[in-house]
Amino acid sequence: MENLYQHFRENEKQFIDQVLDWLHQVESHYAPYLSPFLDPREQYIVESLLGQFPEVESKGYGGYEAAERKRLFFYPPYFEPQQDDFQIEIVEVRYPKKFAELSHGKILGTLMGAGIKRETIGDIITDGDRWQFITETSIMPFLLTSVEKIGNIAVQLEETPYTDILIPKDTWEEHSEIVSSLRLDTVLSGVFNVSRQRSKELIAAGKVKVNWNETDRPDVVLDIYDIISIRGYGRIRVQSIEGKTKKEKIRLNLGVLDRNK
Repeated sequence: MENLYQHFRENEKQFIDQVLDWLHQVESHYAPYLSPFLDPREQYIVESLLGQFPEVESKGYGGYEAAERKRLFFYPPYFEPQQDDFQIEIVEVRYPKKFAELSHGKILGTLMGAGIKRETIGDIITDGDRWQFITETSIMPFLLTSVEKIGNIAVQLEETPYTDILIPKDTWEEHSEIVSSLRLDTVLSGVFNVSRQRSKELIAAGKVKVNWNETDRPDVVLDIYDIISIRGYGRIRVQSIEGKTKKEKIRLNLGVLDRNK
């Protein structure tokens, strides 16, 4: 087991144990299991562990094809999962567009403030005008009756059919970067063309999150499928680590969203 942990971060041990429990459950009971919403790094960890369970298969779905956060459905080979098995709903946020502006942060902050767990919420998307978010079916009654304001903006949440899901306006751009190390401050500096000192200041000011968790450590070592959010700059997704150059620098393949905004 220790050999398994060594491939991941110390703070990922608890999640690894949880995943192993899910997979053992499917293997021993020969019955499906549905996960909460997982971020790309968590999905990568699951894929890394699945190879040890030849009798367990998985499929992910987050409400639309390009979804970042997905629920994973684990099942024995005899089972054929359907879309309804993922128990996902789309919620439209109705609000006075002429007089108010919403944002990803405002919507997520309101949901968390209402006591809703992050793992029950998928992507929050906009086409530049309307806003929607993906959620677990089980919390729909609570959402529809409990959330009436986002900040000081009066809102109404409505269940929306899949046929009316938005096409998000933001798209990831592929980007190659050569860095001297996988430290958080080094990668931020390279991608957003700011000094290492400025990167450290952004981190110290609480403006940087790694996989949706705020960090104050510039020396966090990034890994595959980490998502880094930088308030005022955008987001980075580590797609792959391509190897090293002749000068021993690291070649990264990244997804960049809203670069330098």
